[in-house]
Amino acid sequence: MSKERIQKVLAQNGYSSRRKIESLIREGRVFINEVPAKLGDRISKEEKIFIDGKEIVISNKISTELLMYHKPKGEECSHAGASKTIFDNLPKPKSGKWICIGRLDINTSGLLLITNDGKLANDIIHPSMEMEREYIVRVRGKPSNSDLKKLLSGVEIEKEKIFFTDLVKGKETSSHSWFALVIMSGKNRSVRKLWDSIGHEVSRLKRVRLGKLFLPKELREGKFKRISSEEVLG
Repeated sequence: MSKERIQKVLAQNGYSSRRKIESLIREGRVFINEVPAKLGDRISKEEKIFIDGKEIVISNKISTELLMYHKPKGEECSHAGASKTIFDNLPKPKSGKWICIGRLDINTSGLLLITNDGKLANDIIHPSMEMEREYIVRVRGKPSNSDLKKLLSGVEIEKEKIFFTDLVKGKETSSHSWFALVIMSGKNRSVRKLWDSIGHEVSRLKRVRLGKLFLPKELREGKFKRISSEEVLG
């Protein structure tokens, strides 16, 4: 195995996304043998790599897998510290470990992509892809037209302006309103924070599309299907 950049090798082995690995290196949590790793360091299989004191096994044979998963409400997108996770319903990857692409919070259901290839995860979710995320949402109350215009024009949240690129009103009840919406931002809980900014709490949220990939009606909650990267990246 020729020497390659450490963040690339670890990403390809499914440890995490390249961006996350670079962050770990900056924090001094990655070691090559007994020496703290630096961005740009090159490694081969002969070196011993440690993250937070745990040795990481590097493989020459990377078998890339990509899954589409219908996440139910109540499952965490985390490997540790949660009683119920999406990984409980998944097979063991052929190599590396599973990485969530575009996480969903515990109270959000719907389309989730999962891979064992950190480079592929980065390619799919990178901001340059300008990936649309479509959701079906139920909010408490009946937002006014002026409030809906705010959500489309943009609201500054945590020093960043975020907005819906499309917002279509659905059915109404005496206490709730339904909408279909599209957002580009992949920031944590962006949809919920936008609705909170106009005083309407999200009571149900489901992601139904990522880019050109729709959640199939036949894919039931807690189930997955294998897909190709071409179905996502084109």
